[in-house]
Amino acid sequence: MLFSVIFVAGCTSSAADSQTTDSGAETAKEVSIGYVLWDSEIASTNVLKTAYEQAGYDVELKAVDVGPLYQGLADGQVDMSIASWMPFTHASYWDTYGDDLVMVGKNLEGAKIGLVVPSYVTIDSIDEMNSVADKFDGKITGIEPGAGIMSATENAIEEYGLDYTLVASSSAGMAAQLSDAYADGDWVVVTGWTPHWMFVRFDLKYLEDPQGVYGGEEYIGSVARTGFKEENPEAYAILERFSWKSSDMESVMLAVENGATAEDAAKAWVDANQDTVNYWING
Repeated sequence: MLFSVIFVAGCTSSAADSQTTDSGAETAKEVSIGYVLWDSEIASTNVLKTAYEQAGYDVELKAVDVGPLYQGLADGQVDMSIASWMPFTHASYWDTYGDDLVMVGKNLEGAKIGLVVPSYVTIDSIDEMNSVADKFDGKITGIEPGAGIMSATENAIEEYGLDYTLVASSSAGMAAQLSDAYADGDWVVVTGWTPHWMFVRFDLKYLEDPQGVYGGEEYIGSVARTGFKEENPEAYAILERFSWKSSDMESVMLAVENGATAEDAAKAWVDANQDTVNYWING
């Protein structure tokens, strides 16, 4: 509820690429981008923001939880998001709000979610977890409550009969717990996904999921509010052309993890990949 109130209170609608004042002067073009505070989405959203700014737009970023994000898009309170994990992770949100949204396209393919452990952990499958529950202290470190991967993990605990507690945290909290355990050589299991900088920094593996609770390969989709294409055709075209690879996203995430601000990391990637950005902007 708190997220919803914050979201609604901070939202304004962008009705057109540009607006004209009574005197006939044209004001700056505006777009709003909604996202969730996951390392992957912080990286991609700031890169897209930088591209829109190069194209002459004023960009408003709106960070919210995943449920209010979909609700805000469906209600027309935010123009777009590039943080829709499909077809499994966010399926329930799409079932609820999809009739009022536009799936613009895939901006990244080859994504995945699941339970992640350091490679030195000697089990390889979720159905082995109960036999070593003491080594994991009987807990799975998760992220924000309500995230799709958290729902999937709750299902996994039930389907596999795991004697574990799912501990809610945050994207940053999960990564910190993993980092600390890895440094000490301790066993830890977290709700993980790719792309993510942790797979670049650490030697990790997904536990096999023979029951398919976490689904298969996913893509990250770009979503727009209804009417955005008609009201903002140039901005929509940029969103439609936006796509990149897992290695691109991970490089921005790793730069942030190494101390750069999200804005500086995004700008550095854009500067190094200007031809790609020019295509997003101009086609």
